[in-house]
Amino acid sequence: MADSLDVDAMINRFRERAAAVKKRNLPPVAGEERQRFLKQAQEDFMDFAIIGDAQASLEDGVLVLRVDLRPADQRN
Repeated sequence: MADSLDVDAMINRFRERAAAVKKRNLPPVAGEERQRFLKQAQEDFMDFAIIGDAQASLEDGVLVLRVDLRPADQRN
């Protein structure tokens, strides 16, 4: 599997998913359901965006995702 895994393509798919969550229309729900939907959308975006920002590599058959969570002005 590691031989056929295109980590750059995988990272790009996560970036696309993050963008899709941002564009997702709000269904006609109200109250508690609406809040759950919004919370889930925010969590989906955050998860997809984090992976989308990762630097990926395969090291001895192990997928390594490196994510710099420091503020942009503190990164190398």
